[in-house]
Amino acid sequence: MIWFEGRLSEGGTIPLEAGDRGLLLGDGVFETIGVFNRIPFALAAHLSSLSAAAKELGFEVPRAAVARAIDDLLAVMTGPHAAIRVTVSRGAGPRGLLPPADPRPVVLASLAPWSPALAFQPVTLATVSLRRNETSPLSRLKTLAYLDNVLALAEAKRAGADDALMLNTRGAVASTAMANLFAVVDGRLVTPPVADGVRPGIMRACLIERAGAVERCLDLGEIVAAPLFLTNSLRLLSPVAALDGRALPPVPPRFAILVGEACGLRSGV
Repeated sequence: MIWFEGRLSEGGTIPLEAGDRGLLLGDGVFETIGVFNRIPFALAAHLSSLSAAAKELGFEVPRAAVARAIDDLLAVMTGPHAAIRVTVSRGAGPRGLLPPADPRPVVLASLAPWSPALAFQPVTLATVSLRRNETSPLSRLKTLAYLDNVLALAEAKRAGADDALMLNTRGAVASTAMANLFAVVDGRLVTPPVADGVRPGIMRACLIERAGAVERCLDLGEIVAAPLFLTNSLRLLSPVAALDGRALPPVPPRFAILVGEACGLRSGV
């Protein structure tokens, strides 16, 4: 189901302007929101993240349109769970790179099925050659310029892994192509800091608050034999079974239990 320009549609196409900067330049932002038992998880945090990312790019999210889109999609849900993606483009502009002086953002939202079977599933990682650029603000925002992640994931798949472990330009651990990363090092839960080229994910924030995770730089050598897990809004928490073909220790179940409780779901662990 798609919401665009105030209307719901079951089709897969929308009448997007040919000059839309999101289409032509990746000039826009997005958020993916899990809906569990018909309740959007951490909705206020997602909306704040969306607005903050757009503001850093230099335009405002039309909050009323986004709220209406989410409400309209929730109203047509046929089951207890779903995934909503909200995309906000800066809108159409003149030819060239400079943004229009008076942007008119465009909101597109979609509703997709989600199953609890997607959550808490183990994954394998492969370290890839493509680096996250921690000097770019885009490394910390969910923008439509997502090709680095696309290419990194493709490289990991060619190596036979489920996801790509990405280092930054200094060689520090950053994240994966699809998720934030956590490690249990010397008994402490650790996650790389935002300054290392990390997006401040909503589920990441949940673990920092609920599990007391410490933000600090991580070297690859620290995690090659440590319990690792990933977090994102739809897979919730994914234990890492192997890194670069090497089996890793199991993740303590308490972290999955914390995430499951936060979302109102059973962790399956």
